[in-house]
Amino acid sequence: MQNKGNIRDAELLRRHSIAADATVREALVALNSLSGESLTLFAFDGDDLLVGTVTDGDIRRALIGGASLSDKVEKVMHRNYLSAVPGDNICLSISEGRRRRITLLPVVEQGRVVSLLDLRKMRTKLPIDAVLMAGGRGERLRPMTEHTPKPLLPVGGKPIIDYNVDELEVCGVDKIFVTVNYLAEQIERHFYGRMGNASVECVREPKRLGTMGSLAFVDGLTCDNVLVMNSDLLTTLDFEAMYLQHVKTGADITMAAVPYNVSVPYALMRMENGMVIGLEEKPTYNYFANAGVYLIRRPLLSRIKKGEYLDAPDFISSVIAERGDVGCYPIEGTWIDIGSPDDYRYANELMNRWK
Repeated sequence: MQNKGNIRDAELLRRHSIAADATVREALVALNSLSGESLTLFAFDGDDLLVGTVTDGDIRRALIGGASLSDKVEKVMHRNYLSAVPGDNICLSISEGRRRRITLLPVVEQGRVVSLLDLRKMRTKLPIDAVLMAGGRGERLRPMTEHTPKPLLPVGGKPIIDYNVDELEVCGVDKIFVTVNYLAEQIERHFYGRMGNASVECVREPKRLGTMGSLAFVDGLTCDNVLVMNSDLLTTLDFEAMYLQHVKTGADITMAAVPYNVSVPYALMRMENGMVIGLEEKPTYNYFANAGVYLIRRPLLSRIKKGEYLDAPDFISSVIAERGDVGCYPIEGTWIDIGSPDDYRYANELMNRWK
């Protein structure tokens, strides 16, 4: 069998593989060795092509139907198995796998398994790269940030940035980049040698470059779409739903947004030619505010010049000015921008209640 995934993928697939010309007895022995794991084997032919799957249920039904332990696996295996292909629709295949209660889903390209997804440990598999911006000084949180960068401040006993890294990892993101500047060595040390399915690479800004300027120094982006977000957010944003909307609409940029309501405690006058023509009693205005999370088509990042200061609003405004499509994805649930001591206290109270 051939596997192009990471070491964990290769080891997982090795334990769950069997030759199609092995015997049913050998398949039972292999399944018995998987105690505590998904009781599924993947059957390969002599050319290392995936040709079927075998479960203990498949074997039990075959034996009841007259098969023997000396029969070949190919006689009892399930040929109409579910698989995914690399690309944008992989998360849809995962959704179907969950509906069928499948725990292991092979990603297959030209008949060869390129990775094996353990659906017990991941929610989805988003074909995106991610960049977490962690270079700010966190000045409104001083003195707490005098010696600790804001992304490493503990919330509920866990650094803020780790909530976002862990959530992206559960969503199947393979590559996460963290742009750093202020107290950069602490964040670099925090992620050094980190174990996990996602690789986390720190990228230093040579100077303060704004929320988007640091992206010009990130090398290694390979996916068609890149998630860019502030690292000091706590949110229950559904990254998969945001991604699916982004792809479906064909947007150049999709911005996550939070509802923001403004209530005026007075009666407002409607005026015309200097005369009052009506009153609106204590109106409430509903808006969407920028949540600091963006999905961006990767080619757009080439317009960011190395060394030039660039904030997200200016970057997005330039895309709109050139008639690019910018979508909005409303966040349903929690969103906390930890920018003040009150925000920090509230975030800790919230996370401690969730424990």
